[in-house]
Amino acid sequence: MDIRKVGIIGAGQMGNGIAHVCALSGYDVLIYDISAESLKNALATINGNMARQVKKEIITEDERIAALERIRPVEDMADFSDCDLVIEAAAEDEDVKRSIFTALCPHLKPGALIGTNTSSLSITRLAAATDRPEKFMGVHFMNPVPLMELVELIRGIATDEETFQTIKAFADSLGKTTSVAEDFPAFIVNRILLPMINEAVYTLYEGVGNVEAIDTAMKLGAHHPMGPLELADFIGLDTCLSVMQVLYEGLADSKYRPCPLLVKYVEAGWLGRKTGRGFYDYRGGEPVPTR
Repeated sequence: MDIRKVGIIGAGQMGNGIAHVCALSGYDVLIYDISAESLKNALATINGNMARQVKKEIITEDERIAALERIRPVEDMADFSDCDLVIEAAAEDEDVKRSIFTALCPHLKPGALIGTNTSSLSITRLAAATDRPEKFMGVHFMNPVPLMELVELIRGIATDEETFQTIKAFADSLGKTTSVAEDFPAFIVNRILLPMINEAVYTLYEGVGNVEAIDTAMKLGAHHPMGPLELADFIGLDTCLSVMQVLYEGLADSKYRPCPLLVKYVEAGWLGRKTGRGFYDYRGGEPVPTR
């Protein structure tokens, strides 16, 4: 199957990043969100990120202009009727995703493929909410999408070989490297990364070190580009908690129990960079540790 037009559901950080790389790779892109404000912000973000790429001489000004012209915001999923592939990049909430697929499927042409950018949820279960589980699979981009080289590919139990090969070729065409994961909770990257972040939160919770000490230790002692608590704020503490809950419930192992301090921060609405406060306070000129 030849993919020419890509639909994206969700205009947040992941959705606008996927739209960005698809448009730069020559695909026509439709991007949908229930919020008109989110769509407006997404287009501004894409424009700004591409402008930075021009400044760094990663792309040319002509490439930026051509890519922006390929992106069209839409306010109705019926506009996805001629898309070859639709990628869902909504919140990491299974009920939300299942309701999206239920609403989406009646508008798709028979041969259209569906991808989900879920970072942890069962591909097989999500596929069961569609009318085409054999044409459904996980296409997990890393954040920030324009910079990160990897895409995890995850087949559900029903995903057919043609769908897998088509989406793999699509990911390759974006200049990404693919890693194939089995359909287990959190796949590969987050199965390893999020327990590390959760352990860093436990280290803070138990008073082994403060925020600054923990992040400095991992940056200088393990050569991580970001400390685990700084990274948690970047990902979003709500997303971190969601993934840990999926691991804990899906694998029934106490080592995946979300740290109570992580739960407390999410309950407070301190979700990291996107809300201005998390393990750091971002409301001033420089991030300041909150513990």
